[in-house]
Amino acid sequence: MKILISVDIEGVAGVYHPEQTRAGNPEYERARRLMAAEATAAIAGAFDAGASTVYVNDSHGGFRNLPPDLLDARAQAIQGKPRYLSMASGVELGVAGMVCIGYHGRAQGRGILAHTINSFAFARIAFNGQELGELGIYGLLAGQYGVPVIAASGDDQFIAEHQALFPATRFIQVKQAQGAHSGVSLSPEAACAAIRAGVAQAVAQAPGAAPLTMAGPIVVDLQTQTVALADLFCQWPTLERLAGDALRFNAPDTESAVRMLNGLSAMSSMLR
Repeated sequence: MKILISVDIEGVAGVYHPEQTRAGNPEYERARRLMAAEATAAIAGAFDAGASTVYVNDSHGGFRNLPPDLLDARAQAIQGKPRYLSMASGVELGVAGMVCIGYHGRAQGRGILAHTINSFAFARIAFNGQELGELGIYGLLAGQYGVPVIAASGDDQFIAEHQALFPATRFIQVKQAQGAHSGVSLSPEAACAAIRAGVAQAVAQAPGAAPLTMAGPIVVDLQTQTVALADLFCQWPTLERLAGDALRFNAPDTESAVRMLNGLSAMSSMLR
């Protein structure tokens, strides 16, 4: 049985501040090691439950955060960008389930470091009228490939936002949000122990798990962080301007919607 582990950083135990998520400073160097420790705990849990192959998708920022030498040597790492499937890369490799480690709440939510895909660019994303965070968006993308999200870790707000959408997913809480940049966290050791145990249980129950899907076509409603960003994105002729900071586009399926969103995210760097 093959398992994919997608690893972000904002939902990792002990991570609270944007400085910890941006390369080029000592806080980030410490945080990326915490991220690698949680990834390795998830890898161990998957193998504990009988996985034959484990892929680890580095899913934060430039997708070059996880030091490969700090990962369990049995795993294979997916790193670097651009890649079409982004945070869900690896679902095309015949995996039985996707595990999401270090994930966070959606933009405008009350979770620690909450955002959706790009905190500079996007204030709200909805597919067919349903507001989604990254777990929802990439869970749907995995579902298009027939892959269920079987486990996910992060803070309490992240879990509260996503439990209804993923009722069969095993959620692992590693910290409690008290504000956008504050909270109460398990120790790294305790968080890793909880992740290893939770992932092992999820992988053992993976056969028969149902993927999350959404039939196309998909109408994507997008609220930008500024009017200037909406100006920029609507240079793309297929986007419809709804208001100063709101636009819409149509996609035939989830993968097409995600690829468009990631294209717009890349465009936003012009205005930074």
